[in-house]
Amino acid sequence: MAGENQTQVTEFTLLGFSHGQPFLFVLFLAIYLATLLGNSAILALVSLDRHLHSPMYFFLSHLSCLDICYSSVTVPKILTNVLRTQATISYCGCLVQMFFLMGCAGAECALLAVMAYDRYAAICQPLRYTHAMSRGVCVTAAAGCWLWGMLDSAVHTLLASRLSFCGTAQLQHIFCDVPPLLRAACSNTHPSEVALHAASVFVGLSPFLLVIISYLRILATILRMPMATSRRKAFSTCSAHLLVVTLYFVTANLNYNRPSSGYSLAANTLVSTLYCIVTPMLNPLIYSLRNQEVQGALRKAVRGKGAQRSPSSNA
Repeated sequence: MAGENQTQVTEFTLLGFSHGQPFLFVLFLAIYLATLLGNSAILALVSLDRHLHSPMYFFLSHLSCLDICYSSVTVPKILTNVLRTQATISYCGCLVQMFFLMGCAGAECALLAVMAYDRYAAICQPLRYTHAMSRGVCVTAAAGCWLWGMLDSAVHTLLASRLSFCGTAQLQHIFCDVPPLLRAACSNTHPSEVALHAASVFVGLSPFLLVIISYLRILATILRMPMATSRRKAFSTCSAHLLVVTLYFVTANLNYNRPSSGYSLAANTLVSTLYCIVTPMLNPLIYSLRNQEVQGALRKAVRGKGAQRSPSSNA
């Protein structure tokens, strides 16, 4: 049984930020707007440019959707809290935020693995690529990634809803997530800890291993290509995705597989900021800088707008 000081929690106090931080408000607002603009631009380019109507960019559009969801789940509430004297979130709001945050995390892990397999099929098995990555296969794979993430999140949220909290519920974090909730709980957290460790293996580690295997085989195939131009072209289609994978899995591992002693509050805030706020902003930038097809589509879109404006300007 729980202790006598157990109370019904209606809200949590978030300790990740100091009181009233106008500079952080401006910084996070700028990052959020850049995230929305960059990922929306990717979505628009993939939708409007027929040269980007391929499995690789179909999955990239889903990655952009996930990045928009990631930021929208956390940043608006953070913007509200950084200007308040006390950063809080309601109990129900905390569970809802955690559900969508974990759902996006699980879906993105699976999606990055699917994107790695897509590059493997395109480079290592080009004759079978059209069949292996048909429209039906791509839609099923994308839907499976979203469903996988939401099912994993539902388990964590259900277990978290059964936790009890004693006294003043304070979270050593800037938003609601599983690790800080477990540290704040005063009831048995073992089921949630088991679920978190299982998710680290099946939702986090397994997709990462699939990515590694895919890229090892891609690398072996690229090195066997006779022409340097072919090798450069093949690697250029993978480099952006490889950078995104590295950035995402490194920050996710720091966020969820921390040392048993945990991080300091400042380090915890930094890791969470990189994982959920900065990374979604960087992904479209990486694809824009490292992918020639995306650059070409962007130049074409800019030229198209210029051509539409020119008749009126000459009138």
